Amino acid sequence: MSQDNAISVQPVILCGGSGTRLWPLSRAGFPKQFLCLTGDESLFQQAAQRLAGLSADDIALAALLIVSNEEHRFLVLEQLREIGIEAGAALLEPTGRNTAPALTLAALAALESGGDPILVVTPADQTVFDPPAFTRALQQAVREARDGAIVILGIPPDRPETGYGYIKTAARPQGAVSPAPTFTVERFVEKPDAATARRYLDEGGYYWNAGMFVLKASAWLAALERFRPDIAQATRSAWESRNADQQFIRPGKAEFAAIPVESIDYAVMEKLSAEDSELGTRNSLLMVPLAAGWSDLGAWDAVWQVLPKDEAGNAHLGDVLTTDSRNTLVHATSRLVSLVGVEDLVVIETPDAVLVADRARSQDVKAIVTQLHAEGREEQTLHRKVHRPWGWYDSIDDGHRFKVKRIQVKPKASLSLQMHHHRAEHWVVVKGTAEITCGDKTLLLTENQSTYIPLGETHRLTNPGAIPLEIIEVQSGSYLGEDDIVRFEDKYGREK
Repeated sequence: MSQDNAISVQPVILCGGSGTRLWPLSRAGFPKQFLCLTGDESLFQQAAQRLAGLSADDIALAALLIVSNEEHRFLVLEQLREIGIEAGAALLEPTGRNTAPALTLAALAALESGGDPILVVTPADQTVFDPPAFTRALQQAVREARDGAIVILGIPPDRPETGYGYIKTAARPQGAVSPAPTFTVERFVEKPDAATARRYLDEGGYYWNAGMFVLKASAWLAALERFRPDIAQATRSAWESRNADQQFIRPGKAEFAAIPVESIDYAVMEKLSAEDSELGTRNSLLMVPLAAGWSDLGAWDAVWQVLPKDEAGNAHLGDVLTTDSRNTLVHATSRLVSLVGVEDLVVIETPDAVLVADRARSQDVKAIVTQLHAEGREEQTLHRKVHRPWGWYDSIDDGHRFKVKRIQVKPKASLSLQMHHHRAEHWVVVKGTAEITCGDKTLLLTENQSTYIPLGETHRLTNPGAIPLEIIEVQSGSYLGEDDIVRFEDKYGREK
């Protein structure tokens, strides 16, 4: 089939969410989707690579469209750069409004490019162990959606899971597009208790709701106008007030904040499955089974389920020693973790926080995150090592009137031209070459050389070289908070 006659497909990744049940590894500033939990690539990178494989003779694939939080924009582009995928655009939400407004932004953006493409929509925080099966199921869903059907992906359950919502299917009507099994959706079911989940498994016809959707952009907007016109109108208003900055598209901030918070399922899908379609489509809501080794890794127990284990059922990452222990999950980030005579435990170690939990209660980790938030503690938001568009910094020590950081700057990258009201800084180069602006002077420093930035002096740190620059920074002063930064020039759009 020529590309002129191929089905136009717009892949979309919904990249919101904070992954609170995977604390302390997942945090608001570096959430679950950007973590490498099942290999050398993050969940977000895995999602991007899976969607890049959807091309076929009858499918024309557009450049990837990302819907993400404003705060994660540089993480998105950097992780895509690492795997050699370029996004067509990143739609940046100023605040989270759940998935229905996010999908609406993607639909409006897709229609702007011309035509009425089929949106293939997936969350950024899932893993799949059989990518070819994933590709086949998504391609089948695309072909089903060609005539206007709304298609969802359902996971055949292999256990009585209480942490997922379910999809109840009915027999498929005559005239199926594909000989492979495709079902009409009878209804959506909330997360069940254990007995109900067991009954679903025994009865059959129930699938886990994977949160993946395949549908025309116009079909989503028509369904949203029908069931939630308030969300549709408010999101259109935010879209019309958008501004663009290269690949970044920002909806109007005030208008976006006025959009009601709602999920795709509650806004449309559950209502659509409960009554006859008035959208003029051949089948209003269909489900394609996805048997591809799927997991949403929603809690530490789910991570344990998918990781390789030793003969005693232990799944360990990092520097871990155990004796007489069974069915444990240990993730050691910065030091040795040892277990003696324990079972069914989760131990997650990071430089600034350690979690110890009963594996069966790993869903309850979010209660700790709630406490951290209520107490205003940084461990809920940031790691000790904080990623920035120019590189990263690691706060390795602090005390009364001082703080020590290890800083790495990417090749050819630069921090903002800035000053501090309350602190001075001492810089020691330990790797690479630093170009330093301090007041009206510019100097080059190499390994084992140092300089001093007085309080109140305008300054900038740049890496002019081809290898990463690393420095040790010692701050001293009366206030050392990250908000004591006045930016004068910044290529990342962060001037104050």
